Amino acid sequence: MSTLSLSARAGLLKPSPTLAITSKAKAMQAEGIDVVSFGAGEPDFNTPEPICAAAIDAINKGFTKYTPSAGIPELRKAVAEKFERENGLKYSPEQVIVSCGAKHSLYNAMQVLINPGDEVILIAPYWMTYADQVRLAGGVPVIVHTTSESGFVPEADKLREAISDKTKAIVVNSPSNPSGAVLPRETFKAIAALAIRFDLWVIADEIYEHLLYDGEKHLSIGGLGSEVFDRTITINGCSKSYSMTGWRIGYAAAPLAVAKAMSNFQDQVTSNPTSFVQKGAVAALALPPSSIEAMRAEFEARRDLIHGLLTAIPGVKMPKPKGAFYAFPDISAYLGKQLTTDVDLASYLLEEAKVATVPGSVFEGYGHIRLSYATSRADIEKGVARIAEALKRIA
Repeated sequence: MSTLSLSARAGLLKPSPTLAITSKAKAMQAEGIDVVSFGAGEPDFNTPEPICAAAIDAINKGFTKYTPSAGIPELRKAVAEKFERENGLKYSPEQVIVSCGAKHSLYNAMQVLINPGDEVILIAPYWMTYADQVRLAGGVPVIVHTTSESGFVPEADKLREAISDKTKAIVVNSPSNPSGAVLPRETFKAIAALAIRFDLWVIADEIYEHLLYDGEKHLSIGGLGSEVFDRTITINGCSKSYSMTGWRIGYAAAPLAVAKAMSNFQDQVTSNPTSFVQKGAVAALALPPSSIEAMRAEFEARRDLIHGLLTAIPGVKMPKPKGAFYAFPDISAYLGKQLTTDVDLASYLLEEAKVATVPGSVFEGYGHIRLSYATSRADIEKGVARIAEALKRIA
């Protein structure tokens, strides 16, 4: 028998329960079945034309070679200027690392900060990638759960209780995937105080910062003072705000020693982000806020629509999302003898209602499902109507 085997690290990555549902939904659509999909976590808008034009111009001018691993100086400078202009965070270009998407930026940060056995606090429900990346770095995710009644905002006391002598970092994501929650200033201040008191890193994922509703204003935790700024790694990118998901441009800014370590790490893994795409990102960061306001306003209108339709279903509870483009309704009233888990319910909705959703347990939000409203209003109305009818049959 061969002694060849996979690494223990490979075994840390478990298949997501969503894979079977996603695969089946695509197969059904390929067969011509009318499936309404609420699964995609990406804007359904085209990338703004000035961004496309800048990338095309770069290709035509032959800007298709290697660049510095951490990004071209022009883009790193633009990112630093964006952080100061929009977020009140004063970074030098040398503190900025441009990567192949915000997910890549997060991975770099986890790899250079986390040692085997270190604990990292995650606020549930959370984007599942956080936990997998912590484990890949040898760390241990420690989960602080929230409730829909609290608007998915964590309690400071529970955060304090989760801290041990092994805690290395806390991940903050606001606006949140999957809940659409936006943390209030008081919560950010409590997290900052804990990070300072217990000497923790803060990894702030701000990828949805421009998708805010009801007059909400984005707050960067690193802007709450020099002490927390000096222990914060701020993650962002172009994918959500500028509808550039496939372009794969993310960026991080961090204390200089961390930034240098992330740059050295990236140099051995991917080298530079795509050259001409970086030129598109420079153009994106130069756009005025008004250039993405139409998309933001449309998402807000869709948020109102899907929230009203879902909460009109008997037994379905859900706070109104304040940001991002996800609805995260509590459907636990429909779990019982027939369907015992949210995975069962998501499978049932796909089979019986021809609607694709993501089970909340994927995000440690048990008894919920996630619906992305990055789709047309017509599909929102049709899809939620199908869900309501399917739930009625098992009530």
